[in-house]
Amino acid sequence: MNIIYLHGFKSNSDSIKGRLLKQYCAEHLPDIKIHLPDLNMPPVEALKQISELIEALEDVALVGSSLGGFYATQLVAKHNIPAVLINPAMRPWLLFRKLFAVESVPYPVTEHWTLDNAQLQQLEQLAIPFARHAEKILVLLQQGDEVLAYREAQRYYSAPAHSSLIMTEAHGSHGMDNFAEKLPMVLEFLSYSIK
Repeated sequence: MNIIYLHGFKSNSDSIKGRLLKQYCAEHLPDIKIHLPDLNMPPVEALKQISELIEALEDVALVGSSLGGFYATQLVAKHNIPAVLINPAMRPWLLFRKLFAVESVPYPVTEHWTLDNAQLQQLEQLAIPFARHAEKILVLLQQGDEVLAYREAQRYYSAPAHSSLIMTEAHGSHGMDNFAEKLPMVLEFLSYSIK
């Protein structure tokens, strides 16, 4: 199996959860290859790059955190592959407008990427109205998420006829406390769903 880890906004290919996933598989499941692409680029480019990687690999699954969870939802719909979402961003264009306010956009994210209003509009246009292939999605939420409203994800991923498996924990944080302890369950879900 090939797992592509999609990091969140203001993170990178060296994210903590991506490294934990890669280390766990190296020690316990060496047949699973972990891919950690850097997604610090405009959203349309990021989705294009990930789609090309998905098409180049066999037995692909996704793990996406925050903005990476938003991307993963769109990619599951397109490619019909399984994914685990960690505190996924539901409407990132609204979140970024709120966080940075109008006067702070364009917002320099990295040396090579600046988030602008055109990209916020692209994010809104990319969003699908319901989770397609929802049965292939496991959503991990923590109520203590200080960045995102976890109930928004609960509503979206539990919609009738498009319901995913959702695990919501009290407390926690946006970064997903105790993620390392969840890795066996994450990998079991992906292995089962990829068949």
